Amino acid sequence: MKQRSSTLETMLAQAGCRGDDRTGAVSMPIYQSATFVHAGLGQSTGFDYSRTANPTRSMLEKTLARADGGDGAFAFASGLAAIDAVLHLLQTGEQMVVTEDLYGGTYRLFEQVAKRRGVEPVYVDTSDTEAVRCALDQPRVRLLFVESPTNPLLKVADLRALAALARDRGVWTVADNTFLTPCGQRPLELGADLVVYSASKYLSGHNDVVAGAVITGTPELTERIGFVQNAIGAIAGPMDAWLILRGLKTLPIRMARQQENAHAIATWLSAHPRVERVFYPGLPGHPGRAILEREQLGAGAMCAFTVSAADRVPRILEKVETFLFAESLGGVESLITYPLVQTHADMDPGVLARLGINDRLLRLSLGVEQVDDLIADLEQVL
Repeated sequence: MKQRSSTLETMLAQAGCRGDDRTGAVSMPIYQSATFVHAGLGQSTGFDYSRTANPTRSMLEKTLARADGGDGAFAFASGLAAIDAVLHLLQTGEQMVVTEDLYGGTYRLFEQVAKRRGVEPVYVDTSDTEAVRCALDQPRVRLLFVESPTNPLLKVADLRALAALARDRGVWTVADNTFLTPCGQRPLELGADLVVYSASKYLSGHNDVVAGAVITGTPELTERIGFVQNAIGAIAGPMDAWLILRGLKTLPIRMARQQENAHAIATWLSAHPRVERVFYPGLPGHPGRAILEREQLGAGAMCAFTVSAADRVPRILEKVETFLFAESLGGVESLITYPLVQTHADMDPGVLARLGINDRLLRLSLGVEQVDDLIADLEQVL
């Protein structure tokens, strides 16, 4: 695997430290203010109304843009609000090619909101570059939305190859980088035009905030997403922005430990007699491992597995002691989730069955706990 950038680690560790010249505060202040005083007509501090810009949110956005190497960044009230802002780039009658096994909330947004606006999603296995090539050749396609690794099956896309195909056809590439973060994958450097995050997850890292982000790769996209953010107003509040800033300071350290735990857990699960299959791109033999080694900086801290019988699932979820049975992911606490009835409940049953998101599949978000405690917990329920 490639090495993380020490420059990124240093920048994140000092996120917001020089954000308040007036006082020299090491921690960026929380500007809990809706509006700002003007010294006179035509005079502004650069901040007029917090929907448009807020000093705390602006510092977060500046940090996110630097972390991903973007032209700009915008913090939203949730990850889905961030994705919805990107959808406003499309017009009625246009299509977008989309990862087929993606987060259920994104699927719901595309199926029940985007379609009503006249934007049609075309679902494809984005780990299959040739399948994406064929899908992009449809004349009304204007956007490629790639989730990699996917949620919950951890498929890996060759983002560099897909972005090149899209660029040749005048199609924007959007990468959902929630699972790997800028510490694990650099989508803009691989050719993507936009990066989206559920900042509720690894970026904040403590399961105490709901937020999202869009990172833009060009001045044109910065202007367009900035307009949408201000016009619609689904912004991250100053307190949420501050919590994410604080979380970003430890992101590289957390990701390194969580990834170590995930690899150990996936390896252990692979040898367990009551586990049928393990989904983790860091394991030998995973179809996406070669791409990870070539283009990414790690395999991430998400792992999924299927047990041999569905009737074992309720006991596992009821009896875990170290793992927490809860939705979401990316925090320092390890979580276990049942995608079929939680994160992916809004997907069509036929689609779920075809993808393999079944009643025996469990998803793990590995935290920073001592790995032997996590293994012992899984042992006692399996």
